[in-house]
Amino acid sequence: MESYEINSDTLAIIPKSENESIVYESDNKYIVKESVDKIMEDSCLYFGSNFEGRKASSARILNLTHKLPILVEESNSIIFFPTASPRLASCSWISLNNIDHYEKHNEGSKLVFNDGQIVVLPISYGMLDNQVLRSSRLQYLLTTRKGEKMGKKSKK
Repeated sequence: MESYEINSDTLAIIPKSENESIVYESDNKYIVKESVDKIMEDSCLYFGSNFEGRKASSARILNLTHKLPILVEESNSIIFFPTASPRLASCSWISLNNIDHYEKHNEGSKLVFNDGQIVVLPISYGMLDNQVLRSSRLQYLLTTRKGEKMGKKSKK
């Protein structure tokens, strides 16, 4: 697989090496010969913006500055969040939309996705919970804004 765009089946993007990523999709797992950063940037561009624009939007909406969740694609509300600073090579990106649940694990945190796949991440449960809450807040605020805009159109 040469080029990869995030879609509604994408569960997680985890760095394998500097120029390779492990992409988890519903019922699939791929090795992609692209960095996690490149996949994120190309996917944002594919859906009409760039990574920095998506990041700036999240920062403004959430009034936060670091480890921001990103709205990758609007129509399906595809939101991904980083597991660390995106500047770090160890940063993975996780789909908010596909998480069934998560729990503490002796190696960090265990994510269980809607399709039953499990990914164990070397991050604390508290950090994962915080990122899920930030992402959920972004989703809520975007949905609320969209509803308000639709309500204004129907009043005209």
